[in-house]
Amino acid sequence: MVSPPPGAAAAAAPARLCVGPGPRPLMGSQGHPGPPGNCGPGEGEGGEARKLQEGRVARGKRRKGKGKGKAGAGQGGRGSGAEGNPGPQKAKEAAGLGAEAGASAGPGEEGEGCGSVEERERRIVRGDAGSAGAGKEARGRGDGKKEEWRVRPGRREDARPGRAQGRGGQAWGCIAGAGAPGEAMAAATEEEAAAREPAGRPAAGPALLRLPEELLLLICSYLDMRALGRLAQVCRWLRRFTSCDLLWRRIARASLNSGFTRLGTDLMANVPVKERVKVSQNWRLGRCREGILLKWRCSQMPWMQLEGDSLYISQANFILAYQFCPDGASLNRRPLGVFAGHDEDVCHFVLANSHIISAGGDGKIGVHKIHSTFTVKYSAHEQEVNCVDCRGGIIVSGSRDRTAKVWPLASGRLGQCLHTIQTEDRVWSIAISPLLSGQLMMHLGSDFPPGAGVLDVMYESPSTLLSCGYDTYVRYWDLRASVRKCVMEWEEPHDSTLYCLQTDGNHLLATGSSYYGVVRLWDRRQRACLHAFPLTSTPLSSPVYCLRFTTKHLYAALSYNLHVLDFQNP
Repeated sequence: MVSPPPGAAAAAAPARLCVGPGPRPLMGSQGHPGPPGNCGPGEGEGGEARKLQEGRVARGKRRKGKGKGKAGAGQGGRGSGAEGNPGPQKAKEAAGLGAEAGASAGPGEEGEGCGSVEERERRIVRGDAGSAGAGKEARGRGDGKKEEWRVRPGRREDARPGRAQGRGGQAWGCIAGAGAPGEAMAAATEEEAAAREPAGRPAAGPALLRLPEELLLLICSYLDMRALGRLAQVCRWLRRFTSCDLLWRRIARASLNSGFTRLGTDLMANVPVKERVKVSQNWRLGRCREGILLKWRCSQMPWMQLEGDSLYISQANFILAYQFCPDGASLNRRPLGVFAGHDEDVCHFVLANSHIISAGGDGKIGVHKIHSTFTVKYSAHEQEVNCVDCRGGIIVSGSRDRTAKVWPLASGRLGQCLHTIQTEDRVWSIAISPLLSGQLMMHLGSDFPPGAGVLDVMYESPSTLLSCGYDTYVRYWDLRASVRKCVMEWEEPHDSTLYCLQTDGNHLLATGSSYYGVVRLWDRRQRACLHAFPLTSTPLSSPVYCLRFTTKHLYAALSYNLHVLDFQNP
């Protein structure tokens, strides 16, 4: 094929496009299609030639899908056909062979031809630059494709998504991104910053949402419960963010029965703090639903203990173990176990080291293994054993015979009395100090009236304890301050004997009265009673012999029933 003179290139291009299909494309030296031709029918030339070119391109795509070849008439450039840079051919030859190269481009190359005369001149300039370095590799595919697509003003940018993705998505990314390298780096930096943001954070919104998470946590830590609740209603991301335990821990420590002790120990780490604070408001406001878990046909003096999802309760001379239903407000009626051994009623029992240690009206102490049938009982006192406690492998019992005795829990020494403490009156309640001294250290109080017996006592720490009894007072003792006078006291409003008490280790205190089954809730930061719940009516008036509570429920044992107050679902 003979090249026409340069001046006749514009006129010769339409004539060549009317002749049959172009020559078959050749493969480049690297196995990739060669660079496309420099000139073809452009927008400034005849519309008929352009239609013919587009028709051949469409037919070529349907036949072969993706073509490979080296564009240019007989000129073997080493560049990739996707690069858009002309091979090592001279500017004059490029002007004459542009039409044939545009027609002979592989089907995958779309028959790329130049548009106007100015565009062809720009191609020629790039062709000269490419021919000057004929032995060099072309620049990267992505840059060439980006430059090529930007030069054609009439070309649709989304016409070649399949090819761009087939080449690794490089050309497609360059079209969508900025042309300058600085802009591309800025876009990449923004993408990395977005990846470091918390999942689901809104892309747009107030400046508060764009703050670092640590700073936002610090700001929200000064909000109270009401403000955090309102902030959670703004959007879903803030709702998840404000549910963080760190934001609610301070509020929970100031709430009633939220699972935190006075020293800040979390007793229920597996439950979200926010949910515990919600239930705590029901305790503060006295919102609950009353129910009955168990009933007895005859009057009892029951005692009970909680461990995990199990309830242990004494009935006559038996101790029965029940399992709670998942809601915690009901029981599986079939007992998990029955522990017997006493000849008379069980007065008191505790759980320790997978054992049940019970005190009976027959003057005996019983030791039962919870997960087996092992039971041992031995004579401990001359009269009924009113109370018992166990800690650190030591058992301490108190009796109506005015003595308190210390016993070992070791299997080989059961029944061997280690120490006997003589008292001046009947022993109604007993508790072992966490210090495990094993001996009488001091007497608490000095101004009690006659008959002001202590019916329940419990340690909160080695130096603080609570007591209640016949004189209708709950007293809080701090052994570091004084052993003669309590540091705080609360009086029962109706002058009723207080049979039992329970505390959450922080602010909440619950007591059981002797008349009408009244359970009272106290906030230890206040003097007055917070709420009162009478559980029986006049014909069936009964004391509250024992009570226990969790963060969601309160259980009270009376003469005929076991009651539950559900604060989770009031």
